[in-house]
Amino acid sequence: MTIGKYLRWKDEQGNVFRPVSLIGTELLNDRTLNKSTAFTYEEREAFQLNGLLPPRVQTFEDQLNRVYDGFRNASTDIEKYLFLRSLQDRNETLFYALLSRHVEEMTPIIYTPTVGKACQEFSHRYQKARGLYVTADNVNQMGEMARQFAGKDIKIIVVTDSQGILGIGDQGVGGMGIPIGKLSLYTLGAGIHPAHCLPIALDVGTDNQDLLNDPMYLGVPRRRMRGDEYKRFIKRFVKQVTRHFPKAVLQWEDFSKSNAFDNLSDYEDVLPSFNDDIQGTGSVVLAGILGACKIKQETLVDQTYVVYGAGAGGVGVADQIYAGLLKEGCAHQHARDKIFILDSQGLVFDDREGLDEYKKRYAKPRHIAEGWVTESTEKVSLTELINYHPVTVLLGTSGIGGAFKAEHVQKMMEYTSRPMIFPLSNPTANCEALPEDIYQWSDGRAIVATGSPFANVSYQGREFRIGQGNNVFIFPGVGLASIVSQAEKVTLDMFTMASYALAECVSDEDLAEGCVYPRIRDLKDVSLVVAKVILEHIQATNPNSCLRGKEIEQELALHMWEPVYLPYRRV
Repeated sequence: MTIGKYLRWKDEQGNVFRPVSLIGTELLNDRTLNKSTAFTYEEREAFQLNGLLPPRVQTFEDQLNRVYDGFRNASTDIEKYLFLRSLQDRNETLFYALLSRHVEEMTPIIYTPTVGKACQEFSHRYQKARGLYVTADNVNQMGEMARQFAGKDIKIIVVTDSQGILGIGDQGVGGMGIPIGKLSLYTLGAGIHPAHCLPIALDVGTDNQDLLNDPMYLGVPRRRMRGDEYKRFIKRFVKQVTRHFPKAVLQWEDFSKSNAFDNLSDYEDVLPSFNDDIQGTGSVVLAGILGACKIKQETLVDQTYVVYGAGAGGVGVADQIYAGLLKEGCAHQHARDKIFILDSQGLVFDDREGLDEYKKRYAKPRHIAEGWVTESTEKVSLTELINYHPVTVLLGTSGIGGAFKAEHVQKMMEYTSRPMIFPLSNPTANCEALPEDIYQWSDGRAIVATGSPFANVSYQGREFRIGQGNNVFIFPGVGLASIVSQAEKVTLDMFTMASYALAECVSDEDLAEGCVYPRIRDLKDVSLVVAKVILEHIQATNPNSCLRGKEIEQELALHMWEPVYLPYRRV
């Protein structure tokens, strides 16, 4: 009989095995089935592998030790990235087992910050095909292209058009590194089998002149598609997704800020989809604020918020704070009044000409600045806002390294003894302030979290652990819950629930160290908590849910894959 979701069978004696039809080099070249040197003598005989592998059979432990040595011997982070990607391309079971043993060491390599450099150098370091590259010429053939994949049951898609890659902008076809990395984290954090994951790069051209001038560039050598042409292309793409991957949850990733909001609003009711830069970022930041409120023994409603950087991530943060304030009983207008957003033109006012639609909900009336002494009558800077308004929470999503200064933090300390300062921009060079500087400016009183990983900071005999507001604490659990529940829509409420669930994963010991996030090594436990909280809510509030009468933990276990070798039997 079959058990679980991944072609595991039990024979009459209760022995678990996996039926496999591939033989010889086809089996060795299948990254989801390959065991390499761990194929037993019996399997080598049954699957015609004799002579195709070195004679000695290795244990799984032997293999893990060997590949870890190879990882440690790589001299630079980009070489370590390439080593891991090569391993992933030939043996995904071994790849994920290695990651799960070294989560804190390897997640910064397979994703931020190293993946940014990998995207920049994609065309020059290209190794092996993975995922779909969709262009205007082939978008209508997505079904034919997808039939080439061994995995037919796609559950999660991460797609990018590569215009807003991390803090480095337009990377053209090189942005494929982002969906590949994100889906690795879905498998690592939520146990979604790699055969159910599909990375997609939408190659709509690039405005990066360095790429267009590079004879090695692997993408379509044209200027980026825009306007109605772009919208028509996205519409065709979504139509193909709903037709050929009807069970899939789609994650929009690293689009430009305007396209990010437009695509989300245009299609969130068409297929279950979300934008991690907007909703995931907002959710993880709200969780950190909730943890900081525990340290302060205050509430969300007691704070006044400034989001410095009003792109997709920044407005997503504002949206999630707003949702949290409503959850805690704050009236709608009062909640909006507590949130200030700033962009390159300063504080966002509602009378600004040509104001982006997605910023309007947090735009402030001009009269709030009456009586303020400002350098420009048209622009209110971060310094001027903090000087005249009692800000207690300062969140950086601007991508401007060093934007937060000592004067900002010290002025905030006139309003609160424990200011929250979260310089969240990636990569590290774009971080708005270094944690050790913030602790010095605040005499160790600030509550600090960052977007990039930082080492602990020692200040006046106290050791502070720097919590990383990493979206990986949110999106794997939300994605898993969406898959298990067969959600027709991924809602803002699901991300709000995820924020509160993540905040509960932060221990008293973490908080005592000034840290508002758990450790990355606890990723799978956190993802399970997030998914379980969302699923329990769906089960309790939706009588027509597929979860009706089911045990949530059992359903989660059925959908989660563990990277271990099963015995193979030939069919």
